[in-house]
This record gives sequence, C-alpha cells and structure tokens, in this order.
Amino acid sequence: MKTLTEYLWFETEKRREIIHITETIRSIVDKSGVNEGFVLVSAMHNTAAVYINDPDSGLKEDIWEWLEGIAPYKPDYRHSQTDDDNGDAHLKNLIMHNQVLVPITNGELDLGTWQRIFYAEFDGQRRKSVVVKVLGE
Repeated sequence: MKTLTEYLWFETEKRREIIHITETIRSIVDKSGVNEGFVLVSAMHNTAAVYINDPDSGLKEDIWEWLEGIAPYKPDYRHSQTDDDNGDAHLKNLIMHNQVLVPITNGELDLGTWQRIFYAEFDGQRRKSVVVKVLGE
C-alpha cells in the first residue's frame, strides 16, 4: 500500500471565503502514484470545512445565505462570551463538516461531472491547515 500525507495552508483575506482546491488535490494524488484508493481531505480547524459541490458562483452565494440563515454571525453565542467571537463559525462547521473522502480510480479523482472540492473558511484572516492523506495501491 502507498500513502502520502501533505498539508495545505490557508490565510484568507476575509473572515469567510470559499476556495476551490480540486486541482491542488488532483496534483497531490498524481504525486502519490496511487492508482486505486482514496484521498481524505480534512480541515484541521473547527471553524472551517471541506465539501464537494458544483463550482457555480451563484450556488456559492446561496450556500452563504443558507448558512447565515441557520447560524448568523452575531456576538451573543455563549462561546463568544467565553472565548472568541466565532460561535457562528463553529456551528457552520457542524453543518458543512470538516472532511471529504474521495475515491481514486485509474489514478484519477472519481468525482461526478460537476463535483469539485472546496475549502470553506468561516473565521479567517489567520493561518489554518488542511491535511490531505492519499491511501491505496
């Protein structure tokens, strides 16, 4: 079995951003030499997420609107009273999740036609990481 672990680092300019990372993940899979297996892509922070969806910009705006409706940015979360002002970011992480597992088939990411991998930042402007772990033959 082959394995490869790499870390991606992000420091966004804005508090919240969505970053398309499919090509970066694809290049890590290529580097690994794995032909059949899986790649795990996992945000290593409770205020960020990794997800798979369509790259449409209108959908990105819909996602932000939906998340703000469920967990709006506001100062009165209990977490915000005891720690940082990012209670909403922790809740958004619970909704979007922090990792995805993508199959590798014939050396390629086995994604659907419109599926892409994204890093979502909910409390940015500081350095955060994502672990990418490739496993397979």
